[in-house]
This record gives sequence, C-alpha cells and structure tokens, in this order.
Amino acid sequence: MLSRLGALLQQAVETREPSLDLLEAFTEHWKGITGYYLEATDESTPARQTDIPWHLRQMLDILVYEEKQHPAGEAGPCLEYLLQHKVLETLSTLGKAEYPPGMRQQVLLFFSRVLGQVQHPLLHYLNVHRPVQKLLQLGSHPLGSSTEKEEVQFTGVLCMKIKQNPTLLTYLLEGKSILDGRRTQELPTSPEGGGVEHAQGTATSSPQAEPSPARRDSNLITSLVGLCQSKKSRVALKARENLLLLVGLAQEAAAACLVQSSNLCQLLAEHLCDLYSTVPSCTHPNDILSMERSSWRSQEDSASDEAFPGKENLAAFFCWLDYLDELLMGAHLVVADALTQAVEEKFFQGLLQPQLLQMSELDVLRATALLTGTVRQIRAPCLLHHLLLFLLGPEQQLPESPGDSPHPLRTQLIARCNHLSDEISLASLRLFEELLKKPHEHVARSLALRNLEMRGYLQRCLPLPDGAPEPDPEEDGLELEEDPYFTDGFPGGSFGAAHKVPPAGRGPVSEVVSSFLCLVPEEAKTSWCMEEGGYDTYLHDALAMVQASCARAAPWGWPSAPRPLDACHQEGTFYEGHFLEVLFDRLSQILDQPYSLNLQVTSVLSLLATFPHPHLHEYLLDPYLNLAPGCRSLFSVLVRVIGDLMQRLQRVPQFRAKLLLVRRQLLGAVPGEQMDHSMLFKGVVVLEEFCKELAAIALVKGPPEGPP
Repeated sequence: MLSRLGALLQQAVETREPSLDLLEAFTEHWKGITGYYLEATDESTPARQTDIPWHLRQMLDILVYEEKQHPAGEAGPCLEYLLQHKVLETLSTLGKAEYPPGMRQQVLLFFSRVLGQVQHPLLHYLNVHRPVQKLLQLGSHPLGSSTEKEEVQFTGVLCMKIKQNPTLLTYLLEGKSILDGRRTQELPTSPEGGGVEHAQGTATSSPQAEPSPARRDSNLITSLVGLCQSKKSRVALKARENLLLLVGLAQEAAAACLVQSSNLCQLLAEHLCDLYSTVPSCTHPNDILSMERSSWRSQEDSASDEAFPGKENLAAFFCWLDYLDELLMGAHLVVADALTQAVEEKFFQGLLQPQLLQMSELDVLRATALLTGTVRQIRAPCLLHHLLLFLLGPEQQLPESPGDSPHPLRTQLIARCNHLSDEISLASLRLFEELLKKPHEHVARSLALRNLEMRGYLQRCLPLPDGAPEPDPEEDGLELEEDPYFTDGFPGGSFGAAHKVPPAGRGPVSEVVSSFLCLVPEEAKTSWCMEEGGYDTYLHDALAMVQASCARAAPWGWPSAPRPLDACHQEGTFYEGHFLEVLFDRLSQILDQPYSLNLQVTSVLSLLATFPHPHLHEYLLDPYLNLAPGCRSLFSVLVRVIGDLMQRLQRVPQFRAKLLLVRRQLLGAVPGEQMDHSMLFKGVVVLEEFCKELAAIALVKGPPEGPP
C-alpha cells in the first residue's frame, strides 16, 4: 500500500493535470490515516511507530506544493477538500482521544506546519479555527505535560499569524468550551461543511470585540499562560515570548479584545499572588534582601542547590514579577492599564496590604523585605506609579502636619523606621531607600519636598526699629565656635585645630565642606590613621550618587534655584514632615543604636542630600541657615549629636585608643572583642564617615544657585 501511495504522489507531480492527481494522492493519504482505526488491533502501539506521521507529512507536502501551482489567494482542490471534509476537525478529535498513544503530538505538529507553511489565510474559516480552539482547550488536559514542546510551537505559530493579522484574535478567544459541551458566546459562522465558498463568506463578517465577563474557558490565552508556568525552562521562555507578541499588538481593537474577551490580566495577576504565597514563612528577611534583581530570561534552574530555604520559590516570584514588568513596558496602553489594575487589586491590596498591617514582628519583617524586593524589581512606569500611590497615598500639594495620617499604610511604614524593634526599623529604612532610588517624583515630593516648598524652616528677617544698629555679618560665622556644645570641657581646645580641606576653591562651597569636616572633634577622629582615610573615595562615591540622582530627576522639571522668600507664604509653624522627623530622631540617637541601623539611617539621608532640588540642598547641606524658632536642619541635628559626644568622651577612659581598636575591628584588621561602650564607639565611626560623605556631596553639587 505504501509503494502504491508513493507512486501516486510521484505521478501527481509529473502529470499534465496535477490538480486531479494531487487531490487523489491527498485523499489516499487521508484514507490511510482513517483506515488505521478500522484495521489496527494493537491499541498500545505508539503513533510514531505507525504510518500516521508519514501520511501527515505527505498531506502537508501536497498542500504546500499545490499552493505554489496556483495564483496567490486561490485555494486548490486539496485545500478545499481539507476544509469541506473537516479533516482538521477529525484530527483534533483524534488528538483529544490520544489514540494511538502520542496521536496528540502528531496532530499538534501537523496543525503547526499547515498553519505555518500554507500561505493561504486559514484561521478565519470555521472548519479551521474551531478545531484549533479544540486543541487549545486540550492545553489544560492532564496529558499536557508530555506535549508541551509541541503546544508551545503550535501557539507560537498562532501568535505570529495574529501579529500579521490582528483581526484573527477574536476567532481564537471565542468563549465556547468545546470539550465538555458548555457554550457561552459563539461567533457567527457559516453552515458546517459549506465548502470554501461558504467559509470565505464567513470570513467577511469578522466578529466584533464586545465587553464580556472574564471567562475560565480554555483558549489561546489560557494555553499560553499555562505554558508560561511550565517546569521546562525552554517551553516557559518561548511561551512568554509568544505572549509578549500578543500584548504588544498596536491595534487598539486587538488590545481591547484581549482585555474584554479573555481573562489574561486576571490569570497573570493571580499567578503572581500564587508564587508570592509559596515563599516559605521560614525564609529569613536578610536572605530575601540578598537576592539580586531577577531576570525572567535567565531564571535559575529549579534543580540547582538552594543557598537558603525558599530561594527557589523566591526566585520564581521575582522572575514572574520581572516578566510582568517587561510585559507592561511593551504592552498596548489598554492592556497595560488593565493588567496594572489587576495587579493592584489582587496583589497590592489583596495580599501585600494585609501582611504589611499585621502585628506579628516576624511577619512584618518578612512582608517588608518582600516589599523591598518588589520595589527593587519594578521598572514599568504604570506599575511603579500605582505601587507608589498604594504605599504613599495620592499626590498632595499641601504640607503635612504633625498629627495627620490620611494614608494609614504610609503612616505605618514611616513610623516603623523608628520602631522599638531595631530589626523592623532597619527593614523599613531599607524599603524607603529603595523607594527613593525609583525614577518617580512622587517619592521625594511625598516624603520631603511638599513640606519644604515654602522654605518655612528659615527665619524671616523683621524690619529693624529706627536707630537700631545692623548686625555684623562676621558674627554669624562665630556662632558655631561659641556654641557651648562644641567647646565645653575640651582640654587644650583641640576641636578648633586646623583641618586640611580638599581643594574646592574659595567661597561658599569650601566653607560648607569645612563645616562638615570640622564637626567631629579631633579626639573622635580615626580615619586619618587608617588606610581608607583618603578623601578621593568619598568624592568618587558622591559623584556617582549625585549623577544618578540628577539623571532620575531630569524629567521632573525641578527649579535650579530656591523659591524667593517674598514668594513663600508659610501657613502656620513649619513641620519637616513625618519622614524627615523620623530620620532626624534616628540620627540624634546615633551614639546609642546598633551599627547596622546607623549605617542605614545615614545612607538614606545621604541619598536625600544628593537630590538636585534646591530646597533639599539648602535644608540638608547648608550649615549656615538662619533657622526659624523651633526648627531643625540636618546640620543642627549633627551639632546636637556632637555636643552629646563631647560630654561622653570625657567620661570614658582611653577613649581614643578604644575607638581606634573598634574601627580596626569593623575593618576586620583585628579580631573582634566585646568591650564597654562598643555601641558608642561604632556610632562615632559612623558619625565621622557620615560627615565626610556630606562634605563630599556638598563639594560635588556645588553652591545652590539663585537668590537666598
């Protein structure tokens, strides 16, 4: 029989009337497939060991050859036969039955090759898109794991066809569950078996995208999302790339169809929540924060050794989040808005918020660490915007007042930066550091700028009475040296000793740099005798930080000079805001809190100081501000800390020697030994480093421009 069929095919190629012999050969191959089910006796024989794969390949070759013999757009007799006799419909049924074993794999390959190699438009025919839908619905079948490679190839061909002709999308999102007989909404179709003429008539009336509730019926979207979750990395990667093609369709009608006629957004958001929930509760917050930013294209092999409990689950969550992030950046605006809303409702509000507001310290630590990793991962502007509104509340122009809490989650997160638990404080500060690194103005404005807008921290100059002498400008420069916090109890007045300042030229910048460098008394300085005491490192780091902050803020249109005082109308008493209040309170405790917490507090303040807004620059980096009564600035807080330090160092015997030893221990130069006042010494080390960082930032940024 095989030799006869081969001779028929050869004759069909060589005959003067190829269409007749090609059709005969095509029908003979089809009969060879259907005849198998009448003659076969061994039901366990795999499909690949039968003649079925060969018959299917010959049918494909005939269709491709026939198409080349006809004008473009004209269907040949073999293609007409395929459509009129429901060949694809029958094959999809055989694939569903999975008889003989492996038949579904053969059917998927045949569909992929026919749709990919035959150039004649096919998917708009009823007798094509209906069996295609049936195969897609098999994607959630228990047998799916063995045919994922063929499924992803099949869906990839469909996505390419849709990219070429987006109107085909509606045919593959039909809400009809073919496998179990449930029917929801059907597309207008031609009478079954009506041939090519009727099928072409059907194609002229493409179904319209109408709003409909999200359905769980299997279709192209559910199949793709399911394949995206495959344990086989290559299958998952290809499925995700295919999905990116769909969401990036430029036509608004296609984007609306994806949103209104499928449960794409719900499925993607729900899978994110599922992965988040699989992270074990025993995963340590420090391990969560130690994870580098994940990429969905290079997800680690799940079989690799875990460095800590839950790493595999954590990596899967962050990789999926990274995928959604990239999908949002490339998606049509209609799809991006809908998916962002789904993520906000299901993940931000439905999952994150309850965990962030709970009372258990261990749960709060874990939730805060996961949120910090989430913030670090997100880049898509639309998702980032909604995340920031979720965390910080809507944009507000009015300054804060001490007792208000219009957004409970924001209030809670800020308050935790000064929590009784140092671990929660540290985790919360890390979260805000990540927020401040995001390229969105709302963070800086919500946390600081809204309260500095009117420069209410400055003392307004009142008109002098008649005859009163004008103050000597030189007196302001003596104020720091005359402050009792600086000079009381210092033997030999060593605090006023000369200090070498990096070359910055003469003028305001050099004075600012000197002010920060001279804050820490000589008795409390140790970096000068250590190898890392060079100033170049601080300048290099400051330059990188300032450049990064300026690059983030470039699109925001910030002014280059402070608002003129005559245009500032402060209503009521100035309040620095909840966030700066917490940071200043924490900084004032630098001598009495853990080393890691001090590093984090100063890191956040240094980051804020690099922002190129003139009011932030003035408030955080100008030592010579004439502060209004009851107000404080970063420099004034440091002055108070130095005053406290000067009192304490006199009460600790051999303060300098012990301080130097602690610094060597922190560098690992000598073994660590527990000693009295260890927290104090470590605080002094951080304090000196922080002052040098601020001096370097001030030097890099230069003087503020414009009127005072």
